[in-house]
Amino acid sequence: MPEIKTHIATSDATSITVRGKDLVNDLMGKVSFTAMTYFLIAGRMPTDSQVRVLDACLVTLMEHGWTPTSIIARLAADSVPGQSQVGIAAGLLAIGDVFVGTMEGCGRILAAGLKADDQDAYCRAVVADHRAQKKAMPGFGHPFHKPDDPRPPRLFAIAREAGCKGDAIALLQKLSAELDRVAGRHLTINATGAIAALLTEIELPPEVMRSIAVISRSSGLAGHLAEEQKNHTARHIWELAEEHIPYEEPKT
Repeated sequence: MPEIKTHIATSDATSITVRGKDLVNDLMGKVSFTAMTYFLIAGRMPTDSQVRVLDACLVTLMEHGWTPTSIIARLAADSVPGQSQVGIAAGLLAIGDVFVGTMEGCGRILAAGLKADDQDAYCRAVVADHRAQKKAMPGFGHPFHKPDDPRPPRLFAIAREAGCKGDAIALLQKLSAELDRVAGRHLTINATGAIAALLTEIELPPEVMRSIAVISRSSGLAGHLAEEQKNHTARHIWELAEEHIPYEEPKT
């Protein structure tokens, strides 16, 4: 059995070392939460540009009002009061291929496309494949934000201002144009699609992109649980479900 090692952290009686840096003297008070997140995931300190882009992504996904994640978190917190970790963990379990976490699938498409010799042909093939399988394209469409999600343009502007090269963003926009052409209607690039492009721009791989969503949304859920302690919204959600989802005898 090969020897297993970790490069993340270690500690002794008087010190804590994180990726070769002393936590107390090198990191605390000197490195922001966003930069530390990048450092732990990527294994290297980010540039100022990368910090700005990652920070914008984290802020973007932190909150979106009444969503499955916030509703589930509140219901769980009401069922297990005084245990905030239960509510937050329950809400985070709803992050996936439908809500909040679709940047991973979009990121994989972008990563492969950036290696393609002919990106136009690649976009045609990807869109055709998803249409043939009747699968939604990750990173596109939104149930509420129509015709366009207001968040991607601002994210793209932040990336430009931060000095990102822009190759992943340009590829995403090519995919968008091809999807619209084939669908015969406009489907917005949504926030997770834009974030997939931005995280690609700052050299984070698709495999960690959903983790970024989890980190972001956990902060938002902390806000929901703080409010839940004051207004007990979960009880109202329960009452509304009982009122509007009546029981009906099964048909035989």
